[in-house]
Parts: sequence; C-alpha cells; structure tokens
Amino acid sequence: MKSVNTGAAIAALLLLANAAQAAEAVPAGGERSVGIALAAALTMAFCVLGSGYAVGRIGSAAMGAAAEKPELLMRSLLFVALAEGLAVLGFVVAIMLLQRV
Repeated sequence: MKSVNTGAAIAALLLLANAAQAAEAVPAGGERSVGIALAAALTMAFCVLGSGYAVGRIGSAAMGAAAEKPELLMRSLLFVALAEGLAVLGFVVAIMLLQRV
C-alpha cells in the first residue's frame, strides 16, 4: 500500500467541499467568483494529491537507498523536499486565485 499525505488530502477535500457549497449559494451575477473558487479548490486538490503521491514514492525509495548506503540519506531527502514544494506552490496559486474573487 502506498503512503498518502492524509492531512494534505483532507485539506484539499475540505477546500473542494467549501467550493461546492459556495456554488450552491450563488447570488445573481456571482458565476465568475464561483468559477475562480472552484479553480482554486481544484488547483489545491491536484497539487496536494500529486505531492502526497510523490512524497510517498520518493520517500520509500530514499529510505531504501539509505538502508544500503547511509551517506545518501541527506541527498535523497532533498528530493523529498522538492516534491513537498509542489504542495506549497499549489497553495500559493490557490491563494492568488482567491485574491481575484
């Protein structure tokens, strides 16, 4: 079974549910803001789920490599941090989209 960043996945699902709830209570002429909110939710969801998948795959490979050659641990953790940066960038893009609402 692959490792998934559950906290990040829950945050993405909550953001998606919040956007769906906002779509139900749309005042007249608010279609644009709902579209931007949905885009922000989907951006965050896909980035966080992709980051969780990448961290799970890279992290397990890094630990396997560190078991055989311990001097590779710090170098391989750099790749885990790069994969986690994907979630941070998705969060920044979602916040930038929400500032346009």
